[in-house]
Amino acid sequence: MTPTSYRFRGAAAALFIVPLGLAACSSHPASAPSATSSATSASSSATAAPATGGTAAPAACPTTPVNVVVSVDQWGDIASELAGKCGNVKTILASSSVDPHDYEPSPSDGAAFTGAQLVVVNGADYDPWASKLAATSAPNAPVVDAGKVTNTAEGGNPHLWYNPSAVTAVADAVTAALTKLEPKASDYFTTQRASFTTAMKPYDDLIAKIKAGASGKSYAATETVFDYQAQALGLVNKTPAGYMTASANETDPSPADIAAFTQALSNRQIDVLIYNTQTEGSIPQQLRDAATKAGVPVVDVTETVPPGKTSFEGWQDGQLTALAKALGVAV
Repeated sequence: MTPTSYRFRGAAAALFIVPLGLAACSSHPASAPSATSSATSASSSATAAPATGGTAAPAACPTTPVNVVVSVDQWGDIASELAGKCGNVKTILASSSVDPHDYEPSPSDGAAFTGAQLVVVNGADYDPWASKLAATSAPNAPVVDAGKVTNTAEGGNPHLWYNPSAVTAVADAVTAALTKLEPKASDYFTTQRASFTTAMKPYDDLIAKIKAGASGKSYAATETVFDYQAQALGLVNKTPAGYMTASANETDPSPADIAAFTQALSNRQIDVLIYNTQTEGSIPQQLRDAATKAGVPVVDVTETVPPGKTSFEGWQDGQLTALAKALGVAV
Protein backbone atom coordinates (compact mmCIF):
# COMPACT_ATOMS: atom_id res chain seq x y z
CA MET A 1 0.00 0.00 0.00
CA THR A 2 1.00 3.57 -0.45
CA PRO A 3 1.60 5.69 2.62
CA THR A 4 -0.80 8.06 4.31
CA SER A 5 0.40 9.69 7.50
CA TYR A 6 3.12 7.38 8.81
CA ARG A 7 6.78 7.81 8.02
CA PHE A 8 8.90 4.84 7.03
CA ARG A 9 12.08 4.76 9.08
CA GLY A 10 15.25 2.79 9.66
CA ALA A 11 15.27 0.27 12.45
CA ALA A 12 17.60 2.40 14.54
CA ALA A 13 15.61 5.60 14.20
CA ALA A 14 13.65 7.03 17.08
CA LEU A 15 9.89 6.70 17.19
CA PHE A 16 8.16 10.02 16.63
CA ILE A 17 4.51 10.41 17.50
CA VAL A 18 2.56 11.94 14.64
CA PRO A 19 -1.11 12.54 13.95
CA LEU A 20 -3.34 9.56 13.35
CA GLY A 21 -2.66 7.73 10.14
CA LEU A 22 -2.62 4.21 8.83
CA ALA A 23 -0.52 2.76 6.06
CA ALA A 24 0.85 -0.65 5.20
CA CYS A 25 4.09 0.86 3.90
CA SER A 26 5.22 4.33 4.79
CA SER A 27 8.11 6.55 3.89
CA HIS A 28 10.27 9.56 4.16
CA PRO A 29 9.57 11.74 1.14
CA ALA A 30 10.48 9.67 -1.89
CA SER A 31 12.81 12.35 -3.18
CA ALA A 32 14.74 12.64 0.09
CA PRO A 33 18.28 13.95 -0.45
CA SER A 34 20.98 11.28 -0.93
CA ALA A 35 18.39 8.49 -0.94
CA THR A 36 19.82 7.08 -4.11
CA SER A 37 23.47 7.35 -3.17
CA SER A 38 22.87 5.66 0.15
CA ALA A 39 20.44 3.09 -1.16
CA THR A 40 22.02 2.15 -4.45
CA SER A 41 24.45 -0.55 -3.51
CA ALA A 42 26.59 -3.30 -4.85
CA SER A 43 26.72 -4.76 -1.37
CA SER A 44 24.94 -7.77 -2.77
CA SER A 45 28.30 -8.76 -4.13
CA ALA A 46 29.13 -11.11 -6.93
CA THR A 47 30.79 -13.48 -4.50
CA ALA A 48 28.35 -15.68 -2.63
CA ALA A 49 29.27 -16.77 0.86
CA PRO A 50 29.24 -20.47 1.66
CA ALA A 51 25.71 -21.57 2.41
CA THR A 52 24.66 -22.71 5.85
CA GLY A 53 25.36 -26.39 6.21
CA GLY A 54 28.81 -26.25 4.66
CA THR A 55 27.93 -26.25 0.97
CA ALA A 56 30.43 -23.81 -0.54
CA ALA A 57 29.94 -21.90 -3.75
CA PRO A 58 32.06 -23.01 -6.73
CA ALA A 59 35.54 -21.49 -6.74
CA ALA A 60 35.17 -19.50 -9.93
CA CYS A 61 32.64 -18.49 -12.54
CA PRO A 62 33.13 -20.35 -15.83
CA THR A 63 31.89 -17.46 -17.93
CA THR A 64 31.40 -13.70 -17.96
CA PRO A 65 29.31 -12.61 -14.95
CA VAL A 66 25.77 -11.42 -15.66
CA ASN A 67 24.89 -7.82 -14.82
CA VAL A 68 21.79 -7.98 -12.62
CA VAL A 69 19.81 -5.00 -11.36
CA VAL A 70 17.33 -5.57 -8.54
CA SER A 71 14.83 -3.00 -7.36
CA VAL A 72 14.74 -3.75 -3.62
CA ASP A 73 16.96 -5.48 -1.11
CA GLN A 74 14.39 -8.10 -0.12
CA TRP A 75 15.03 -9.71 -3.50
CA GLY A 76 18.53 -8.30 -3.95
CA ASP A 77 19.99 -10.52 -1.25
CA ILE A 78 18.38 -13.59 -2.82
CA ALA A 79 19.51 -12.70 -6.34
CA SER A 80 23.06 -12.21 -5.11
CA GLU A 81 23.13 -15.62 -3.45
CA LEU A 82 21.79 -17.26 -6.60
CA ALA A 83 24.15 -15.49 -8.97
CA GLY A 84 27.27 -15.90 -6.85
CA LYS A 85 30.48 -15.12 -8.69
CA CYS A 86 28.63 -15.35 -11.98
CA GLY A 87 26.67 -12.19 -11.26
CA ASN A 88 27.36 -8.51 -10.73
CA VAL A 89 24.27 -7.69 -8.66
CA LYS A 90 23.28 -4.08 -7.98
CA THR A 91 20.37 -3.36 -5.67
CA ILE A 92 18.80 0.07 -6.18
CA LEU A 93 17.05 0.39 -2.82
CA ALA A 94 19.17 -1.19 -0.11
CA SER A 95 18.06 1.18 2.63
CA SER A 96 15.38 0.67 5.25
CA SER A 97 14.67 4.43 5.26
CA VAL A 98 13.22 4.57 1.74
CA ASP A 99 9.74 3.41 0.76
CA PRO A 100 9.79 1.57 -2.59
CA HIS A 101 6.17 2.49 -3.35
CA ASP A 102 6.79 6.15 -4.01
CA TYR A 103 10.49 6.22 -4.67
CA GLU A 104 11.53 8.74 -7.30
CA PRO A 105 14.51 7.30 -9.22
CA SER A 106 17.46 9.50 -10.05
CA PRO A 107 19.38 9.69 -13.33
CA SER A 108 22.03 7.41 -11.80
CA ASP A 109 19.35 4.78 -11.25
CA GLY A 110 18.46 4.94 -14.92
CA ALA A 111 22.13 4.54 -15.77
CA ALA A 112 22.32 1.45 -13.57
CA PHE A 113 19.46 -0.13 -15.50
CA THR A 114 21.08 0.68 -18.84
CA GLY A 115 23.75 -1.95 -18.36
CA ALA A 116 21.43 -4.60 -16.97
CA GLN A 117 21.27 -8.02 -18.59
CA LEU A 118 18.67 -9.19 -16.08
CA VAL A 119 16.23 -7.16 -13.96
CA VAL A 120 14.45 -8.42 -10.85
CA VAL A 121 11.48 -6.47 -9.45
CA ASN A 122 8.81 -7.16 -6.89
CA GLY A 123 5.92 -5.99 -9.05
CA ALA A 124 2.36 -6.08 -7.73
CA ASP A 125 2.44 -2.24 -7.76
CA TYR A 126 5.14 -2.22 -5.08
CA ASP A 127 7.98 -0.77 -7.16
CA PRO A 128 6.39 0.50 -10.40
CA TRP A 129 9.27 2.90 -10.99
CA ALA A 130 11.58 -0.09 -11.42
CA SER A 131 9.39 -1.73 -14.04
CA LYS A 132 9.25 1.57 -15.93
CA LEU A 133 13.02 1.98 -15.81
CA ALA A 134 13.49 -1.58 -17.02
CA ALA A 135 11.20 -0.92 -19.99
CA THR A 136 12.90 2.32 -20.97
CA SER A 137 16.53 1.79 -19.96
CA ALA A 138 16.93 -1.97 -20.38
CA PRO A 139 14.29 -2.93 -22.97
CA ASN A 140 16.15 -6.07 -24.04
CA ALA A 141 16.80 -7.42 -20.55
CA PRO A 142 14.50 -10.16 -19.27
CA VAL A 143 12.56 -9.15 -16.17
CA VAL A 144 11.75 -11.46 -13.28
CA ASP A 145 8.65 -9.90 -11.74
CA ALA A 146 7.69 -11.58 -8.45
CA GLY A 147 4.07 -10.48 -8.83
CA LYS A 148 3.81 -12.11 -12.24
CA VAL A 149 5.76 -15.20 -11.21
CA THR A 150 3.27 -15.79 -8.39
CA ASN A 151 0.18 -14.65 -10.34
CA THR A 152 -0.60 -12.11 -7.65
CA ALA A 153 -3.90 -10.42 -8.42
CA GLU A 154 -4.02 -6.70 -9.06
CA GLY A 155 -4.48 -4.92 -5.76
CA GLY A 156 -3.24 -7.96 -3.84
CA ASN A 157 -0.80 -7.90 -0.93
CA PRO A 158 2.56 -6.99 -2.54
CA HIS A 159 4.79 -8.18 0.33
CA LEU A 160 5.62 -11.36 -1.55
CA TRP A 161 8.99 -12.01 0.08
CA TYR A 162 7.02 -13.00 3.20
CA ASN A 163 5.34 -15.80 1.25
CA PRO A 164 7.54 -18.93 1.47
CA SER A 165 6.19 -20.37 -1.78
CA ALA A 166 6.84 -17.06 -3.55
CA VAL A 167 10.46 -17.05 -2.38
CA THR A 168 10.90 -20.52 -3.89
CA ALA A 169 9.17 -19.57 -7.12
CA VAL A 170 11.15 -16.37 -7.60
CA ALA A 171 14.43 -18.12 -6.78
CA ASP A 172 13.64 -20.71 -9.44
CA ALA A 173 12.75 -17.99 -11.95
CA VAL A 174 15.96 -16.06 -11.30
CA THR A 175 18.06 -19.21 -11.67
CA ALA A 176 16.29 -20.08 -14.92
CA ALA A 177 16.87 -16.57 -16.28
CA LEU A 178 20.55 -16.60 -15.34
CA THR A 179 21.02 -19.99 -16.94
CA LYS A 180 19.35 -18.89 -20.15
CA LEU A 181 21.59 -15.83 -20.33
CA GLU A 182 24.79 -17.79 -19.68
CA PRO A 183 24.28 -21.48 -20.55
CA LYS A 184 27.98 -22.18 -19.95
CA ALA A 185 27.36 -21.51 -16.27
CA SER A 186 24.38 -23.84 -16.04
CA ASP A 187 26.06 -26.21 -13.58
CA TYR A 188 27.31 -23.25 -11.55
CA PHE A 189 23.83 -21.76 -11.23
CA THR A 190 22.38 -25.17 -10.37
CA THR A 191 24.90 -25.46 -7.55
CA GLN A 192 24.08 -21.93 -6.36
CA ARG A 193 20.39 -22.78 -6.30
CA ALA A 194 21.11 -25.91 -4.24
CA SER A 195 23.26 -23.87 -1.87
CA PHE A 196 20.42 -21.41 -1.41
CA THR A 197 18.07 -24.28 -0.56
CA THR A 198 20.57 -25.45 2.06
CA ALA A 199 20.88 -21.94 3.48
CA MET A 200 17.09 -21.72 3.72
CA LYS A 201 16.73 -24.98 5.63
CA PRO A 202 16.68 -23.33 9.08
CA TYR A 203 13.95 -21.01 7.74
CA ASP A 204 11.94 -23.95 6.43
CA ASP A 205 12.44 -25.87 9.68
CA LEU A 206 11.27 -22.90 11.76
CA ILE A 207 8.12 -22.61 9.66
CA ALA A 208 7.41 -26.31 10.06
CA LYS A 209 7.94 -26.23 13.84
CA ILE A 210 5.78 -23.16 14.36
CA LYS A 211 3.03 -24.57 12.17
CA ALA A 212 3.09 -27.85 14.10
CA GLY A 213 3.14 -26.19 17.49
CA ALA A 214 0.98 -23.10 17.03
CA SER A 215 -1.37 -23.71 14.11
CA GLY A 216 -4.76 -22.26 14.98
CA LYS A 217 -3.36 -19.67 17.37
CA SER A 218 -4.29 -16.09 16.61
CA TYR A 219 -2.44 -12.96 15.63
CA ALA A 220 -3.29 -9.38 14.83
CA ALA A 221 -1.08 -6.98 12.93
CA THR A 222 -0.63 -3.25 12.75
CA GLU A 223 -0.04 -3.72 8.99
CA THR A 224 -0.38 -6.44 6.37
CA VAL A 225 3.36 -6.91 5.75
CA PHE A 226 3.57 -10.25 7.62
CA ASP A 227 0.22 -11.72 6.56
CA TYR A 228 1.57 -14.15 3.96
CA GLN A 229 3.96 -15.64 6.49
CA ALA A 230 1.27 -15.85 9.17
CA GLN A 231 -1.00 -17.71 6.76
CA ALA A 232 1.80 -20.15 5.93
CA LEU A 233 2.22 -20.78 9.67
CA GLY A 234 -1.47 -21.59 10.09
CA LEU A 235 -2.16 -18.60 12.31
CA VAL A 236 -5.63 -17.09 12.45
CA ASN A 237 -5.89 -13.40 11.66
CA LYS A 238 -7.94 -11.66 14.35
CA THR A 239 -7.13 -8.12 13.32
CA PRO A 240 -10.53 -6.38 13.66
CA ALA A 241 -12.35 -6.19 10.33
CA GLY A 242 -12.83 -2.42 10.39
CA TYR A 243 -9.15 -1.85 10.99
CA MET A 244 -8.21 -4.22 8.16
CA THR A 245 -10.64 -2.49 5.82
CA ALA A 246 -9.16 0.90 6.63
CA SER A 247 -5.69 -0.47 6.00
CA ALA A 248 -6.74 -1.99 2.67
CA ASN A 249 -8.36 1.28 1.61
CA GLU A 250 -5.37 3.33 2.78
CA THR A 251 -7.52 5.38 5.11
CA ASP A 252 -7.36 6.13 8.81
CA PRO A 253 -9.19 3.63 11.03
CA SER A 254 -12.10 5.09 12.89
CA PRO A 255 -12.04 5.55 16.66
CA ALA A 256 -14.39 2.55 16.84
CA ASP A 257 -11.93 0.44 14.83
CA ILE A 258 -9.09 1.37 17.16
CA ALA A 259 -11.26 0.73 20.19
CA ALA A 260 -12.19 -2.72 18.87
CA PHE A 261 -8.53 -3.53 18.37
CA THR A 262 -7.43 -2.36 21.81
CA GLN A 263 -10.38 -4.16 23.42
CA ALA A 264 -9.47 -7.43 21.71
CA LEU A 265 -5.94 -7.07 23.01
CA SER A 266 -7.13 -6.19 26.51
CA ASN A 267 -9.42 -9.23 26.55
CA ARG A 268 -6.54 -11.49 25.42
CA GLN A 269 -8.50 -12.56 22.35
CA ILE A 270 -5.27 -12.27 20.37
CA ASP A 271 -2.25 -14.49 21.05
CA VAL A 272 0.40 -12.24 19.52
CA LEU A 273 0.66 -8.76 18.01
CA ILE A 274 2.79 -8.40 14.88
CA TYR A 275 4.37 -4.94 14.87
CA ASN A 276 6.29 -3.35 12.00
CA THR A 277 9.11 -1.38 13.59
CA GLN A 278 9.77 0.58 10.39
CA THR A 279 6.71 2.74 10.84
CA GLU A 280 6.01 5.54 13.21
CA GLY A 281 2.69 6.94 14.29
CA SER A 282 0.37 7.20 17.21
CA ILE A 283 -1.94 4.35 16.19
CA PRO A 284 0.54 1.46 16.06
CA GLN A 285 2.20 2.70 19.24
CA GLN A 286 -1.18 2.86 20.93
CA LEU A 287 -1.84 -0.75 19.93
CA ARG A 288 1.59 -1.84 21.09
CA ASP A 289 1.02 -0.19 24.45
CA ALA A 290 -2.36 -1.94 24.77
CA ALA A 291 -0.77 -5.31 23.99
CA THR A 292 2.03 -4.78 26.50
CA LYS A 293 -0.42 -3.74 29.19
CA ALA A 294 -2.55 -6.82 28.56
CA GLY A 295 0.42 -9.17 28.50
CA VAL A 296 0.02 -10.03 24.83
CA PRO A 297 3.46 -10.75 23.29
CA VAL A 298 4.63 -8.29 20.63
CA VAL A 299 6.82 -9.55 17.79
CA ASP A 300 8.75 -6.95 15.85
CA VAL A 301 9.05 -7.38 12.08
CA THR A 302 10.35 -5.15 9.32
CA GLU A 303 9.30 -4.61 5.74
CA THR A 304 12.81 -4.26 4.39
CA VAL A 305 16.09 -5.87 5.39
CA PRO A 306 17.17 -4.03 8.56
CA PRO A 307 20.68 -2.76 9.22
CA GLY A 308 23.02 -5.45 10.48
CA LYS A 309 21.40 -8.31 8.61
CA THR A 310 23.60 -9.72 5.87
CA SER A 311 21.26 -12.24 4.29
CA PHE A 312 17.59 -12.75 3.57
CA GLU A 313 17.48 -15.99 5.50
CA GLY A 314 19.26 -14.52 8.53
CA TRP A 315 16.71 -11.71 8.65
CA GLN A 316 13.75 -14.06 8.39
CA ASP A 317 15.16 -16.65 10.81
CA GLY A 318 15.51 -14.03 13.53
CA GLN A 319 11.90 -12.91 13.20
CA LEU A 320 10.55 -16.47 13.11
CA THR A 321 12.57 -17.41 16.18
CA ALA A 322 11.09 -14.44 18.06
CA LEU A 323 7.60 -15.45 16.92
CA ALA A 324 8.10 -19.04 18.04
CA LYS A 325 9.13 -17.84 21.49
CA ALA A 326 6.09 -15.56 21.69
CA LEU A 327 3.81 -18.46 20.79
CA GLY A 328 5.46 -20.87 23.20
CA VAL A 329 6.96 -23.09 20.52
CA ALA A 330 10.34 -24.68 21.21
CA VAL A 331 12.76 -24.27 18.31
